[in-house]
Formats: sequence, C-alpha cells, structure tokens
Amino acid sequence: MARQTVLSANLKERHVNMMAFTACVGFGLFLQSGIVINMAGPGVAVIAFALACTIMWAIVGCVGEMTALFPIPGPLFEFPGRFLDESVGYATGWLSWFALTVTMAAQIMTISRLFKFNFDPEYLRDVGYPDETLSWNTGGVSPAAWVFIFLIIIFAVNILPVRIYGEVEYFFGTCKMLFISGIIIFNVIVSAAQLVPHSSNFWTWNNPWGFSTDAFVLKVDSELKPTNALTGDVGRLVGLWTGMTTVMFSLLGFETIAMTGPENKDLEKWETIKMSSKKLVMRVSLLYCLACFTGGLNVPYDDPYLIEARWGSIQGGQNSLFVISAVRNRIRGLPQFLNGFFIFSCTSAAISLVYNSSRLLHALASIPEAWPLWAQSWRRRLERTTSQGVPLATVTVSWSIGFLAFLSVQPNSSLALGRMATNATVSVLVVYSVICFSYIRFFHRLKRAAEDPSLENRSAFNREDPQYPYRTSGQLFRAVYGFVFCILLILLNGWQAFLSPFAVEDFIVSYVGPVAFLILILFYHIKSDGWNPANWRWSASMQIQRPPPKVVVSGRRRGKLVFPDQKELFTSDNGKSLLEWIWVWLK
Repeated sequence: MARQTVLSANLKERHVNMMAFTACVGFGLFLQSGIVINMAGPGVAVIAFALACTIMWAIVGCVGEMTALFPIPGPLFEFPGRFLDESVGYATGWLSWFALTVTMAAQIMTISRLFKFNFDPEYLRDVGYPDETLSWNTGGVSPAAWVFIFLIIIFAVNILPVRIYGEVEYFFGTCKMLFISGIIIFNVIVSAAQLVPHSSNFWTWNNPWGFSTDAFVLKVDSELKPTNALTGDVGRLVGLWTGMTTVMFSLLGFETIAMTGPENKDLEKWETIKMSSKKLVMRVSLLYCLACFTGGLNVPYDDPYLIEARWGSIQGGQNSLFVISAVRNRIRGLPQFLNGFFIFSCTSAAISLVYNSSRLLHALASIPEAWPLWAQSWRRRLERTTSQGVPLATVTVSWSIGFLAFLSVQPNSSLALGRMATNATVSVLVVYSVICFSYIRFFHRLKRAAEDPSLENRSAFNREDPQYPYRTSGQLFRAVYGFVFCILLILLNGWQAFLSPFAVEDFIVSYVGPVAFLILILFYHIKSDGWNPANWRWSASMQIQRPPPKVVVSGRRRGKLVFPDQKELFTSDNGKSLLEWIWVWLK
C-alpha cells in the first residue's frame, strides 16, 4: 500500500488572509509596543513601527511574487536553493524551522506569565485607580499547568483537516482585527475625552516627556534607575534602531502566505497569493502603527511598568501599554478583559506557528539531500500525511519543541523568554535576507527567460504580461532595500552586549543564529563534496520550468475597481462591482 505524502488543497483566499494575520499578532504588539515607547519615546516609536513595516512590505513582495508564480512546498528554502545554492537553501530551511518553533515556545511561555496578572497597590493609588487591588487570583496554579493545558489545545487544533483549520484561523484573525481596531478607538476616545485631566491631548508628547526620550538608557541599577545613558541625537538614533529590532519580533509570521501555497485552492482564479500579500501588509502596517500611536497618547514613556518590561522582561499583562492605558484612565473591568484576550492572541499565534513549522518540515522531509544518511528513515516517516492530508508526524515534532515553555517554572524565566525572542528574531532576519537576495537572482533569471525565443511559454515569465500573477512596482529596489536592512539589523542587533562589562550570554544569543546558518552550509558541502573546500561545488539550478509557472486564467484581475457601465456612473451593475470590490479587500 502506497504511503500518502500529499497535502490537501482546501484553503480559500480568505483563510490565507487571516492565517497570515493571526500568525503575526501574538504578544509582540500587545506586550512589546510599550517597550519600544520606553526606549525611543512615543513619536519615534511610531517611526520605528513604520520603518519595520516597510521592511516587511519589501520581503512580502519578494516571497509573494515568487510563490505566486511557483506555489511550491517549502518556498522559504526552495527558492534560495534554486537561485543561490542548494546548501544555502537547506540551511535556510532548517534555520526557519528552528526559529518558528522557538517563537511558538515563546508564545506559550508568555501565556503562562500572563496568568500572573497583578498591579502594585501603591501604583494604583498613584494613578487614582478606583480599586485598591487589581489582579487575577489563579489559586497559585503552577505555570507548568498552564503550559500543559495550552500545549494540548494547540496540538488539537493543528490536527484538524486543513479546511476546518482554515475556518478556525479565519475566526481567530477576525477577532484579532476587531480587537486591535477596538483598542485604537478606545485610546482615541479616552485621550479626546480627558477622563483624567491633563494639560493637552498630547500630554505624553509634551514636557517633561516629548516626541522622543530625553536619553537612551544603557544601564540601570537594582532599582531600575538609569546609571548610564546616551543623550542628544545619538541617543534618539540608537533608540530608533533598537526599537526597530524589537518591532521586528512583532511582525514574525507573515511568511504564512507562502507556506500555504500547496494547500491553496484555485490559486489562478482567486489570485490568493497576490491578494493575501497586499491585504496583510496594509492591515498590519495600519493597525500596528495606529495602535502604537494611540496607546502612546495615554501612557508616558517612563511609566514604571514599561521600565519593568524593558529591564526585567515581561512579567505579565500589567506590562502591556494598553492595559496601563485602561488603568491610568481608571476604567474597571477592561484591564482584566485585555489580559484575557492577550492569552487568546498568544494561543492562536502559537497555533499558526505550529502550522508553519510543520509544513516547512514536511517540505524538507520530501528532500533526501537535506538530511544526513542516518536520519533517512525518520525523514520517510515525517513525509507521510493522514487521509485528510494533515502531516501528523511533522505537526507532532514541531509541536514538541513547545515543551521549552516549561522553562517558565524557573526563577529566571523572564530572562529566558527575552533571549528566546531575540534568538528567533535574528534567525528569521537571516532567512529574510536570503529571501531578498534570492529574489534579486530570480528577477534577473525571469528577465532573461522572457527574452529567450527558444522558450515556448516565455510570456509566462514576462512581468509586464497581463496574466503574470503578482507584480509590484519597484520590487527589485524593494528586494535590495529589504536585504540591506536585514543585514544591518543582524550585524547591529547585539551591540549592547559589547558595553562594559561584556555580556557573553547576550552576545551568544544575538549572533548564534548567523553562525549556525554558516555551519549548516559547511556541513552540507562536507557531506556532499568532502572536506577539501577546493572541491566544493557552488551552484544554483536557476530552474523556472518545474513546476510550470502559474498564470492568471480570468480576464478581470481581482482587487481592481472596474465599472462595467462607463457611460453612466449610478447603475446597478456599477453598484454591484463596487460592493464586490469592497468585499474583496475586507474579507
């Protein structure tokens, strides 16, 4: 009896939209936006979010265009393997899988910390909160119990048939989008209404605070008081750069669009990759920047709980910018609700990360060359899928990395959480830089193919052809922009480790990802070509014929507003077209 190794193509475009969105929205926005404001100030923090979103915009365009033309399994490593080198492709695949699983464990670890929701009574008195206490009474339940419960939930959702899984993710994504919109509206209302009187609606931007922080704090003492800081323009620039690095963790997960390629239904008809890529960038950029901006109107950057989040790592929901905003505006009930939703958000993000990592591992399992000889039997087991097309073995293996979240029982778990987030961010930045560089090679290969008269289907490679599935203006420049920024973020992300005294642990966490990437490349060439570097073969297939490129089969492109009646504007056909266009961008 033949083994089933094929995934089921049952996902619709609306599923993919929300799967990518819910993968991005975990604890990063809700719990780290306050850290960015503390580092840089409310105005510079918004700029940091905007700049980080432009990097995402560049990378999404690269991976989206390549995947729309070639919706292959494992695009994060397959394209680098084709257009750069096989060793680079496999190293990218393994580094991606590791980063996704570690990020998933960090999300679960955060869940266990969110149950420790507790505000200091003295702080509540200082801000005038109407109750003397504000906390969750969980009866002293161990963090390990919460980790175990949510691991079971995450596994159960990931073994659902992919069509049902897509519906669940669509519900999660819709809830998150409405929630973030609600947070933005809430913060605008309380700022405008001045529930707690201040000098102006922009009181957090005025003296004694400001658009940016007075100084970028380098060191603090045991009481979290600054002992060393950078002032002036240098301090503001460092705050912006460090804030961007922190924001990048909040954006991890947008590669979901590419990962769903083999399970997408009617790619050509619905232009799933194109529409999902555009909608994701617009939604995340707009909502994240607005949430940071409006939250910063109600919380000063030197709030004690923001300082604690930055230097003592996240202790619980009380470190969230948005919870602090509700507390400072003396609103009962809302802080607890927000904290509960953060748990839901982290859970759904972890579910998405298990999906991404399992599909990536399943794609790696189909390539014997990506595995050492002694692991071939394991590889064949991981390649199997259930009758519903679910890769149960790779789901289980990827999910099992979540057991790292049991580190939450350790006294220094907050430090471990911060280091896991840093390591995952740097590893993913390596992957993103490789994707951008792969696109540059892909772009020039397509240009040659479109001009090659010997190719019968050369029109499929013409980016100016109306049937080309996904083309964005200036994408080559965007690829270079994304590549340069990712490399700079990788090289400079761990600069604080070099401050006296030299922090060995922080240095290792910041740079172990790139080192592991290089080691994986070396191992592949040693395995394939021997120990002598002179004999190593560095090559890229530049393959653009297998599988055949996808082209759009419908005459009318989705996402464009075209009125069928050009003579008269207000007709039923034009109204129907307008409603269809609105629905395409909303769903």
